[in-house]
Amino acid sequence: EGLMAAVAERFPGVRTERFAPRTGAGGDGAFEVELRRSGVTLTVPADRSVLAAVRDELPDTAYSCEQGFCGTCQQRVVEGEVDHRDELLTDAERDDSMLICVSRARGERIVLDM
Repeated sequence: EGLMAAVAERFPGVRTERFAPRTGAGGDGAFEVELRRSGVTLTVPADRSVLAAVRDELPDTAYSCEQGFCGTCQQRVVEGEVDHRDELLTDAERDDSMLICVSRARGERIVLDM
């Protein structure tokens, strides 16, 4: 990860490719995720993804790669700061959405439009 960061800093226009989800800057601790439309609040443990926790409550939630590459699990973020660990979303998309298979909350709570 350090090498990838150094290359991106030195050569801002270079395109890189990862074969595993990016490691996060926000830590891997537990946090809460509120599913606003469903009226459910879940705890996402350090060892589980948002997607896994959400699928316990909403088993029909769409997903595919579980590595942050395909975008199938993209969800709109209503509140909270995201620790983006995907390789797909544009900067504009990162302002109000996340890939719930790999990304996590930077704080103690995040609210999704689900």
